[in-house]
Amino acid sequence: MPLGLGNIFNGLFKQYGHTVILLLRVIDVAMLFAAAWVTHYFWLREYVVDQDYRIVIALGILGAIIFFEIGQVYRPWRNDAMRGEIARIVRAWVSALVAVVSIVALIRLHFWFGSSYRWIASWGVLGLVFVLVARGVLSQMLGFLRARGWSQGRIVMVGLNQMAVAVARQLNHSSWAGLQVVGYVDDRGADRHSVNDFALPRLGTLEDLPGIIAAQAIDEVWVAYQGESLTERAQYQLRHLPVSIRLVIDCFAFKQSKFLSLNTVAGIPTLDFSVSPLHGINRYIKEVEDRLLALLLLMLISPLMLFLAVGVKLSSRGPVFYRQERVGWNNRSFTMLKFRSMPVDAEAKTGAVWAKPGENRATPFGAFLRKTSLDELPQLINVLRGDMSLVGPRPERPDFVEVFKDQVPNYMKKHMVKAGITGWAQVNGWRGDTDLNRRIEHDLYYIQHWSLWFDLEIAFRTVLTGFINKNAY
Repeated sequence: MPLGLGNIFNGLFKQYGHTVILLLRVIDVAMLFAAAWVTHYFWLREYVVDQDYRIVIALGILGAIIFFEIGQVYRPWRNDAMRGEIARIVRAWVSALVAVVSIVALIRLHFWFGSSYRWIASWGVLGLVFVLVARGVLSQMLGFLRARGWSQGRIVMVGLNQMAVAVARQLNHSSWAGLQVVGYVDDRGADRHSVNDFALPRLGTLEDLPGIIAAQAIDEVWVAYQGESLTERAQYQLRHLPVSIRLVIDCFAFKQSKFLSLNTVAGIPTLDFSVSPLHGINRYIKEVEDRLLALLLLMLISPLMLFLAVGVKLSSRGPVFYRQERVGWNNRSFTMLKFRSMPVDAEAKTGAVWAKPGENRATPFGAFLRKTSLDELPQLINVLRGDMSLVGPRPERPDFVEVFKDQVPNYMKKHMVKAGITGWAQVNGWRGDTDLNRRIEHDLYYIQHWSLWFDLEIAFRTVLTGFINKNAY
C-alpha cells in the first residue's frame, strides 16, 4: 500500500476508532439482507424477491435494529467478552423474528402456508451465522491492523490512581477503540503499579512529559484527576505541544461508586447517582411490554379469573375485589385491586395491619388465594390502566410507607419506577414478613440494572417458582 494511503488509514483509525460501532450496525444490516436473499433463492429458486417476502424482510431488519439496540448488542467491544456478545445477539435476533412472525401471523395468515415457515427458520439460522462470521472477520481485521500499528492511538497517563489503571486495562483490551496506554508519568517514585496482574510502566516525571511525547510518538495525554494542581501543571508542560488532552475523573474516589453511571444529557456529561431507568425510549418500551403482555394474559386466564370471582362471592358476603390504596411511581397513590380474601369488616377495628404467619383473618377460600398468590391476578387490570407494571418493586400502603421511609435507608427510591405485580425481591424469596432491608436492596438492584431482558427473566422465574411461596399468607 502506498505510504500516503497507509497514513490516511492510520489517521482514520486513530481518530475514529469508535466508529467501528457504527460500522457494525451497517455490517449487521447488510448480513441480514444477504442471508434473507440467499435463503429466498435456496427455497424458491428466484433471484428477485417478491413483495410478500420483501415486507417480511423489511420488518425483520427493522425488528433487528430495534432489538439489537435494546439488547445492548452495540456496546463497546472487549476481547474477553465474546461469549456474552454472542448471547446478546442470539437473544435480540430471536426476539426480532418472534415479533415479525407475530405481526405477519396476525395480518397475513395465508403467507405461512407452503414453504414460508421453512424460509423464516432458515433465515433465522443463516442470518445469525452471517452476523457472527462478519463480526469475527472484523475483529480479526482490527487485530491485524493493530498489530501493525495502524489503529494504535498511543496514550500517556498523567498521575496514577486506581482509575488510571482501570482506564489502561479497558483501552488495551478494547480492540474496537484502537487506543493503547503505553505508560504513565508521576512525580511519585513508584516504578510500576499493577492491579490483578495488569502492570503499567512508569515513564518518568511530569517534567519529562514533553520529551516522552516526542520520543514515543504519543497522540493523547490523559490526566487521572487528582485535583486542579496536577491538571494545571500538565497543561503548562504541554502548552507548546499540539497533543490532545483528556481529563479522567476518578470515580473510585466516591464511596458509593457502585451506584454511579456515566451519562450524557443534551450533550452535558453527568455522573448519575440515583436516576430512574424509565426515561426516554425506555419508558415507552416498558409501557408497550406491560400493556401488551397484560392484555394477552387477561385474555388467556379469563376463565380462571371468572372461576376465582365466583369462589370469592360464594365464600363470604361482599364485593369480589378488594380495593386498597398503595404508593407507586413518583410517590403517587393509586387503588390496587386484589381478589378479596378476608371478610369485609376484617380491618374495621385494627386498621392497616402487616400480614403475619399464623393469622386467621382470611376466609378458607381466601387463604387458598393468598397461599397461591392468585389473589394478585386482578392487578393485571392495574397494569392495563397504567397504575402498575408487570415487574417492579411491590407497592406498599401509605401508612407503612411513612414508617419505613425513616427506618430503611433509600426506601423511597423504590418509587423511581412503577410498582410491579412481581419483582426481583419476590423471585428471590424476599416477600411477606421478611427482612425489609434485603427487599429494598433487591428493589434498588432491579432499578439500577433494569432492561427488557431482566423483566422477562423475572417474569419467567415467577411463572416457574413465584406463585407458591412459604412467605405468602
